[in-house]
Amino acid sequence: MSNAVFYHAGCPVCLGAEQMLVDALDQNKYTLESVHLGTHPNRIEAAEASGVISVPALVMDDQVFHINFGAALADLKS
Repeated sequence: MSNAVFYHAGCPVCLGAEQMLVDALDQNKYTLESVHLGTHPNRIEAAEASGVISVPALVMDDQVFHINFGAALADLKS
């Protein structure tokens, strides 16, 4: 089974995207971890290292999928 990480900032756009992913992702193929970067700022470095530049974003199979545009990672650092 592969891991998928959904990075977000807790905004309504992010939470809507998270629910859609939970409903759509094949749980027999992927384990989905949801990371709220506002409450877990220590995970911002890992998100950046994965190629995330804004949230909401999904990292799956070493690919980054940016969903809409809620906030830049730089904004979450300050």
